[in-house]
Amino acid sequence: MLLKKCLLLIGLATSIVAHAQTPASAEATENIQTIVLGAGCFWGVEKRYEAMPGVLDAESGYADGQVAPNYRTITQASNRFNPNNHAEVVKLRFNANAISVEALIKAFYEQHDPTQGNRQGNDIGTQYRSIILTTTPLQSTVAQRLTQEYQALLTNAGYGEITTQIKPLESFYSAEEYHQDYLAKNPEGYCPDHSTGVRFSGNTTELVDNEALLSGKHIVVIDAEFYCPYCEKFKTEVANDYQGSIPMTFRFAHQLDGLSINTPTWATPTILFLEDGSEVFAHQGFLGEEDFYRALGAFKLGQSEAFNVAFNEGTDAAFCKAYDLFKNTPDGQFVDTLSGAPLFDTRDRFNSATGWLSFTKPVDGAVTEHTDNRYGMQRTELRSASTGIHLGHVFDDGPNGQLRYCINATVLEFVPR
Repeated sequence: MLLKKCLLLIGLATSIVAHAQTPASAEATENIQTIVLGAGCFWGVEKRYEAMPGVLDAESGYADGQVAPNYRTITQASNRFNPNNHAEVVKLRFNANAISVEALIKAFYEQHDPTQGNRQGNDIGTQYRSIILTTTPLQSTVAQRLTQEYQALLTNAGYGEITTQIKPLESFYSAEEYHQDYLAKNPEGYCPDHSTGVRFSGNTTELVDNEALLSGKHIVVIDAEFYCPYCEKFKTEVANDYQGSIPMTFRFAHQLDGLSINTPTWATPTILFLEDGSEVFAHQGFLGEEDFYRALGAFKLGQSEAFNVAFNEGTDAAFCKAYDLFKNTPDGQFVDTLSGAPLFDTRDRFNSATGWLSFTKPVDGAVTEHTDNRYGMQRTELRSASTGIHLGHVFDDGPNGQLRYCINATVLEFVPR
């Protein structure tokens, strides 16, 4: 009998422990909370919060409206200024032991302009209103306090009144699947960034001196103050390896004082091509390596012989001016005129008497070879590995049985060793 009682007590204790470890109670122990925030288009907001440690999940959706909760309805012209329209929002599920409500709301205010009312930049309508939907009294208290603090900072910076609505959450409707993780599904786009630059520290993001950008040609990349996967991708695939002679500078959208910019600056990245401080042309959104260098080619080379060689597989005239300039340069390297990547070394140069620069070999890994059967000939074309621009051809008639890399001088620059 005593053994049966012991077994019964053990079973009861096991049952209690198992009940205590249900998902709901485990979340309560870990202090898992939910808050819903609307700061304009939900794509960028979702991605930025997902990158914050302590945020377990960010889900795009609709809330605080009385129309049908779907993208087609909320974007109809009849609902554009409907006060009962849903707002585009993001539901955050977070571990309050790892990240505070205060940190989330500070990030909310700092990543958009809460004074614009029913809009963020070019996105206009009630669905883009600034809104905080709380699930606990503490969240509401923190939101009200931080709103007052941020208003004082915005006023000092010359901004108007905050229009952000703060309400208890009633209902949240998940957005269509194609809206979830939208930026990850569309890797060639941009992040909408409407931040004011005003920080809760009381200081705006560091101001910069743009005087150096007022003379000559420059590439200015508008970067994101908050996480933007397209900006990071551009840095990884293009900017980090760029060594070109036209300087590349990164700025935030509110750091363009003194420059003449025509293109809207709310998309990150935006690549601006400037001459003497004025925009020549620009591109909003991510540019891959090939597209970036073609744009840079148009900016730097214009409608020139060099552009024709680089992008239309043209050929320099024999004994052209660039050839005369480079044929007897001192010790050094010839680099890609766009990327600045080393291509050929003077130590491997020789006089072929053809009127084109000739080398016995390229810098390791600097060029790629391609079959060229144009004009009834069978040749091996050479392209720059860094930019893909056309360089020339390789032949087997070099000195002492070596190869002859026959290169157009107009697409090169020289760097002394």
